Amino acid sequence: MRSFITALQFLTRIHLVHQEGLTAEDFGRSTRFFPLVGAVLGGLYLLAALACLALLGLPSYTAKAILVILPILLTGALHCDGFMDAVDGLFSGRSRERMLEIMKDSRAGSFGVVAFGSILLLDWSLLLDLPAPVLLIAVFVMPVIGRMAMLFAVAHFPYARPSGMGQAFSEAADRRAVVIGLITSLVFVVPWGIAAIAALFAGLAFAFVFGRYATAKLGGLTGDVYGAIELMTETLVLIVFFLFAVLPFDRTSCFLWM
Repeated sequence: MRSFITALQFLTRIHLVHQEGLTAEDFGRSTRFFPLVGAVLGGLYLLAALACLALLGLPSYTAKAILVILPILLTGALHCDGFMDAVDGLFSGRSRERMLEIMKDSRAGSFGVVAFGSILLLDWSLLLDLPAPVLLIAVFVMPVIGRMAMLFAVAHFPYARPSGMGQAFSEAADRRAVVIGLITSLVFVVPWGIAAIAALFAGLAFAFVFGRYATAKLGGLTGDVYGAIELMTETLVLIVFFLFAVLPFDRTSCFLWM
């Protein structure tokens, strides 16, 4: 329970208790609960979607904008900041050392800002194009798969810096943590149907491919790259659900509610 609360309070703005004396090892052990934190967030997103679509009767554009903004508020823009820093560094065309310096800079560059604005616009448009029943499934599994992809990247690839918070995550995220996280993900994803399962495997595949790319550039991953993988995986989940919704698949087998 302590490790789960540590993960919840580190990855979100949800604070249940005041924790004192946390060590790097405490944060490292919390990695196995990343997907469970995603399930908590997914439940909140699902409730918000139901409220926007059914209870409040908000216009479609406004409701989908709320669903795009809500994850930023609940996570404190943690992964958004990592995404912008990672984009600024990885696509700067500089040396490895300079890339790491750019990613450590607290200021966001123009490339990162444009990329973040673009991914928000893509998320919003995908949510607009999803049928309501599919959207409800997507917003629930999206944070679970995103954090499972992040856990996989933390465990599979080395840490690029000699020290830092990410180093504790990388050292503690062993095979047991990945297995626990994967079981948790399957519990919350599989019941929703083939589309959700496909999104899970697509997310893991993306984490592997992007992790290899970043490792080739940096010699490993950083905390910013972890956040970028999580954020981009959530968008990938929406893309997978969109494809299953518009392509000629059997809807009754692909989605639980259709």
